[in-house]
Amino acid sequence: MRGVGRIHPVALVLVCAAAVLMMLPLVWVLALSFKANAALMSDANSVFHAPYTLENYRTLLGDGQVFRWIGNSLIVSLGMTAGVLVLASLAGYGFARLEFPGRNILFVIVLLGLAVPEQAVIIARHQLFSAAALHNTYAALMLPGMAAPFGVFLMTQYFRAIPRDIDEAALLDGASRFTIFWKVLLPLTIPAQATLGIFTFLSAWNDYWWPLISATNKDMFTLTVGIASSQMNFAQTEGLGFLMAQAVFAGLPILIVYLFFQKYIVQAVAGAAGR
Repeated sequence: MRGVGRIHPVALVLVCAAAVLMMLPLVWVLALSFKANAALMSDANSVFHAPYTLENYRTLLGDGQVFRWIGNSLIVSLGMTAGVLVLASLAGYGFARLEFPGRNILFVIVLLGLAVPEQAVIIARHQLFSAAALHNTYAALMLPGMAAPFGVFLMTQYFRAIPRDIDEAALLDGASRFTIFWKVLLPLTIPAQATLGIFTFLSAWNDYWWPLISATNKDMFTLTVGIASSQMNFAQTEGLGFLMAQAVFAGLPILIVYLFFQKYIVQAVAGAAGR
């Protein structure tokens, strides 16, 4: 409370107003999800008053295809997150702690990946996965996202911030390089790993561009592509309320992930600021 007291009242009002503005679209979507489509068709302002209904959610829970899409999104998001954490941690340790020829040049090449937009390589990527007959597989949906230059950069910076005296002490005790990495240094980077994992999960869950291209079989749709396919065939769906119920349902895992891991985001940001 002491920190809040130092905030200027005008700044506090502006922040609260910005928060309310950012929340309005979410409230609007939530309200639409509880309205029958017939009511919305007859009067768009009916969203502001009763009656409200759970019919859209009952219809959603009765549709097995939606759960298939949710399962695909969970498999892809969790698999991609695990792959990014493993590869970024190993690469970060190597760049920060090991000496090998061309290390700095290779690190710059990795960072250049941040400047290359996904759209610039989408044709080559599509041809690569087509030649390997990997489209409509979980591997095709996960593997491109595991190349994460930002993750390598983040883990490299965190490993570099850890004093080298820890490595030297462990080496004197007879620990191998892998033991130092796995049992000594890696636990110290948990805030960075949690932050990277959360952002990777969010990015994978919300990704639409690559799953739209790679997954042409309806059973392999992720939730974003599945919901979009329903919107494209709007006249054949249960209506706007049902689509909004799908959007709310799709956002729940993201909210749950953030609520459980928000403290790690704060720790990582605070640690980065302290450095």
